Amino acid sequence: MPRIENDIKLDFKDVLLRPKRSTLKSRSEVDLMRSFTFRNSKGSYRGIPIIAANMDTVGTFEMAVALHQFTLFTTVHKHYTVDDWLEFAEKHPECLESVAVSTGTGDGDFEKISAVVEAVPQLKYICVDVANGYSEHFVHFVRDVREKFPSHTIMAGNVVTGEMVEELILAGADIIKVGIGPGSVCTTRKKTGVGYPQLSAVIECADAAHGLGGHIISDGGCTCPGDVSKAFGAGADFVMLGGMLAGHSESGGEIIEKNGKKYKMFYGMSSDTAMKKHAGGVADYRLASGVWLLEEDYLASEGKTVEVVYKGPVGDTIRDILGGVRSTCTYVGAGKLKELSRRTTFIRVTQQLNTVFGNDS
Repeated sequence: MPRIENDIKLDFKDVLLRPKRSTLKSRSEVDLMRSFTFRNSKGSYRGIPIIAANMDTVGTFEMAVALHQFTLFTTVHKHYTVDDWLEFAEKHPECLESVAVSTGTGDGDFEKISAVVEAVPQLKYICVDVANGYSEHFVHFVRDVREKFPSHTIMAGNVVTGEMVEELILAGADIIKVGIGPGSVCTTRKKTGVGYPQLSAVIECADAAHGLGGHIISDGGCTCPGDVSKAFGAGADFVMLGGMLAGHSESGGEIIEKNGKKYKMFYGMSSDTAMKKHAGGVADYRLASGVWLLEEDYLASEGKTVEVVYKGPVGDTIRDILGGVRSTCTYVGAGKLKELSRRTTFIRVTQQLNTVFGNDS
């Protein structure tokens, strides 16, 4: 029988942080650097734990070079070739400590990720990324990657519940990507009715991961610097950004000009645009009887394509995000980002902003 959980689950838009007395005089006193040692790989990390998403319009080599200057991290999308990685490693060896190579779990993905990691042995991070992290096949794939690469730090997702976080950590993953449906170009909730409000997902999954010595990434749902702070306040070890980093010079895609304005394309990796670009179209399906379904029956992409106003170099956006998180810390008295979750009290609200003059900043 279907059941309804009585607990109310919350998104970033449903809460604000309660301010608290602080001894900090300026946001310049706030230390955003974090240091982690990972449960399974035993590898170490030090940096500002904000990550560019592994979308081909965001997780580019150009983005990795730009974010490395701020000690931020990039999960590079999976569509670069081994030769592309070799060229990047030769030109920017200093960036290899702050990037992950991404893979799916389809035919040929294990062989390709093996080839990339063997060609560029300086790589320390592997991101195993699928839209639905609840399949046994996915867990087995993560276990196989751990067996093949025992000292590499493995990111894996996406999931939104504690029991799956625990299963993936026990299967060998170090950092679990949390988020189903919150992304700006994700249509999973609309197409499938499946999802989980991101704030509650982060709180619950962080609790599960930290109990086993694992870590989590809050992936999706951030629309402004305040949301990044809320994700950290909820217990996320890392926060992954897609839409907030789209539309920049370092983002993938060509600049489009319309009516005197410049735009860049941004799309979800399960969108029709992405699947046509990388896989020749949306996957089709055959009934057990052997009858192929009509195209309109199986067309079920779970992402959309939008045109984002061109924003120029990503540096200004990064400074705005980091400045916002630092200001959050001064409001709650957290001298270090590490302290933010311990200093966070969320208040449920019915309205975030005064929008009398619109939503623009």
